[in-house]
Amino acid sequence: MALSVLVVDDSSVMRSIVIRTLRMSGLELNEVLQAGNGKEALEILGKTWVDLVLLDINMPVMNGIEMIESIRKIPELSDLPMIVVSTESSTTRIDTLKQRGIGFVHKPFTAEMLRNSVIQLTGVTVNETTSDGSF
Repeated sequence: MALSVLVVDDSSVMRSIVIRTLRMSGLELNEVLQAGNGKEALEILGKTWVDLVLLDINMPVMNGIEMIESIRKIPELSDLPMIVVSTESSTTRIDTLKQRGIGFVHKPFTAEMLRNSVIQLTGVTVNETTSDGSF
């Protein structure tokens, strides 16, 4: 199954790195959308279906925690798989996210770390024809 993904980070460079890493990982991707903060992401989610959201915590306008809470309140999106990709170091906050079913990948990350988190959270498999196995 090809994934439609929304990448949310206030850094356009980090969004590009996440997207490039996803493409290198061997995961089959459909549409990849981008947003610079949680508010922009919610606007996109109001118009477009995605299978997975990768988001940062520290962003202006609406941070990642506020975004997660808003998404969980929308019945159609309450089970949307999300992975926080962040420099967050608070084990309490990371554990709380994981207890709520949110994946976590620490920056800096490898393609393998990101891929494994996506597979674990969504259950998709790697398309062996697009992955050369190197990271």
